[in-house]
Amino acid sequence: MSRIATAFEKKDVFIGYLTVGDKSTTFTQKAALALERGGVDVLELGLPFSDPIGDGPVIQAAITRALANHTTPLDVLQVIREIRKKSSIPIVIMSYYNPLLKLGENFLSKAKRAGVDGLLVVDLPIDEAGNYLKTMRSLKLDTVFLITPNTSELRKMQIAQLSTGFIYYACQKGTTGMRSNLPKDLLKKVREIKSMTSKPVAVGFGVKSKNDAKEILKEAHGFVVGSAFMDLIAKKGTLKQLEELARKIKP
Repeated sequence: MSRIATAFEKKDVFIGYLTVGDKSTTFTQKAALALERGGVDVLELGLPFSDPIGDGPVIQAAITRALANHTTPLDVLQVIREIRKKSSIPIVIMSYYNPLLKLGENFLSKAKRAGVDGLLVVDLPIDEAGNYLKTMRSLKLDTVFLITPNTSELRKMQIAQLSTGFIYYACQKGTTGMRSNLPKDLLKKVREIKSMTSKPVAVGFGVKSKNDAKEILKEAHGFVVGSAFMDLIAKKGTLKQLEELARKIKP
């Protein structure tokens, strides 16, 4: 059983996102461990990419800073190796497909050896994921795919079938980022996904507080927080403050 599957054996899984290389790769390593101390159960580490079409302004700005620091995909793997020296927390790389296509299968092999448990590729349609899926399966890496409010019923079922680890429900239309309120039909949408599969469902895009998390966990198996952490880092937040924020959000 994968580390991700083991994490979802318990209820109420807290997934925390960090853009690798914002401030520095050394800071990311320490921030990841701070989030774990604060109660995060799974880490989602963003691989910096120049055209982050699925990300809102906070994470876009973090990616811009990481690229200005010359953070590379191999740097991302080195960060994970350093985390692995101190932690067995499940780790998912969040990426766009272009870097993976350019780097080839060798990068996925290196990711597995570094201690990665799965990948979420935001802009890879399942129709075009054949070679990627084949390689991921051979390496025993989990594949996480997105379902959105606009996803058709047929496509939801296809995504549910191809996802391993968990299914990521992006509950807001548009990009990532903190919103004032969660969608009114959120729980209904999660129930619909759960009716199609026994795989865990985690909800992200706009989750920022303990109240948000509590509402989501009425139906979902987990929740994802990203922009709240990256906003704090942008405001020169300390590692202790990141840990405290995670603890404050965790139900």
